[in-house]
Amino acid sequence: MAIKSEMLRSFAAVAEAGNLADAAAKLGRTPSAVSMTIKQLQDQLAEPLFASDRKNQLTAFGVFVLEQAQTEIAQHDQTRRAISGFASYGSDLIQIAAVPSVAGGILPRAINSFLHKHPKVRIEIRDMESAAIVKGVHEGAFDIGIATAPDSMLARARQTLCTDPFGIICARDHPMAQMTGPVAWSILRGERFIMNPLAATVTDPVFLALTRQARLTAHNTLSLLSLVQAGAGVTVLPELVTHMAWQPVHFLPVQDRSAQRKIDILHAPAAQMTPLIADLCADIQAAATALHMTLSSLS
Repeated sequence: MAIKSEMLRSFAAVAEAGNLADAAAKLGRTPSAVSMTIKQLQDQLAEPLFASDRKNQLTAFGVFVLEQAQTEIAQHDQTRRAISGFASYGSDLIQIAAVPSVAGGILPRAINSFLHKHPKVRIEIRDMESAAIVKGVHEGAFDIGIATAPDSMLARARQTLCTDPFGIICARDHPMAQMTGPVAWSILRGERFIMNPLAATVTDPVFLALTRQARLTAHNTLSLLSLVQAGAGVTVLPELVTHMAWQPVHFLPVQDRSAQRKIDILHAPAAQMTPLIADLCADIQAAATALHMTLSSLS
């Protein structure tokens, strides 16, 4: 008996959920049907996949099969989406996921250039946090992802787009707006600091000590910028984020050269780089270079 994709999908669902009930609900099947499918897979492989009947812990063989199953499922789903997209639109569809600062600061120029050359191509853009982008690209949900990714992820399917330095962000009428920097983190002492997820990635001990007692945290970038513009406090963000502000804010560079994020263009590991995607990536690289030159001329 051949290993069917339904078997792998059922096994992956149970392994990820840790129980039959939740996996069955996700798959839209009954627990008994899912259990039977997994039994067929185990009989076919002649090797146990789970360490117990509770199905909340995998054997070493089960871990290996799960990794292979996830790759196979991602490839299958990506192929299905590509076929459905072409059938629905009658043209090529490119799906992009990017961190908000890139979606708002780099992509518009790149996509404008690309669509002039390829008027029949359709593009879908989603902005989200880096972790979700990396996961989506790895699973084949996006053709292109633009995010900060761990070096161990998608190592063979990425190219550096840019480095984005962190700095102190304040309102234009704040006293620090008269400074040009670079400044030491100690300048934040006594300031009302607004914590955010990106600032939490800065590892300098002086910075961490100064911000540990922050009374205000904002998880949404637009809310964060609104608070800064309203004078509710200052924050620390990568420079690209300042281009999302609808009212001017001041970016003050810091002396800590390690305080920067690297942004990569990520590709689905199982997907072939098509000429269209390669051309769009080149336009994204060109737009990032142009923006960097603009920022350098203003600093």
